[in-house]
Amino acid sequence: MSLHVDYFASLNSPWTHLGAARLEANVARHGASLRIFPVDFGTIFPATGGLPLPKRSPQRQAYRLQELERWRLHLGIPIQIKPRFFPADEKLSAGCVIAARETLGDEPAIRLAHRVLKALWEEERDTGNPDVLAVLIEEIGLDASRLLKLGAEDRWMEQRALDTQAALARGVFGAPSYVVGEEIFWGQDRLDFLERRLALG
Repeated sequence: MSLHVDYFASLNSPWTHLGAARLEANVARHGASLRIFPVDFGTIFPATGGLPLPKRSPQRQAYRLQELERWRLHLGIPIQIKPRFFPADEKLSAGCVIAARETLGDEPAIRLAHRVLKALWEEERDTGNPDVLAVLIEEIGLDASRLLKLGAEDRWMEQRALDTQAALARGVFGAPSYVVGEEIFWGQDRLDFLERRLALG
């Protein structure tokens, strides 16, 4: 029996981007289903003892940059270590991803989220800018004017808040988190373990 993965993502996270393509390949390889939740880690971090990046110690911030460089080379993904528009305002992009998930389905929502991450981390585009976001939506074959208008509706931020509380209730504390039942796989460096779990069925 195939499994289901709940995917708790940040649309600002380089780690979410570094794992995006491998995650999609893993779930496809094992016939699993995947549902994305672009939750608010600004709420999750303080509730779970974490700190947002600017409040972390200089040592932790420096180590993060070293790790990004290591993973960039290891995976061959041409990310910018310090992209010009990081952190982007993710409210509208998250709203559009949730709106796509709820009205179009999981696959278009995941495609949009991953396109947003690539634009931010590889192309240094301002994904918080509605004009940039419109181009990205069109690039993945969706109707930008319709989805931007839909994604700006308050109900999707309300849904995001509910999704965030659900993530906390399930034990999520960092991005990306891949959850299968009660098992949490935190970070793109745990994708091998996720794949082993999916292989078990």
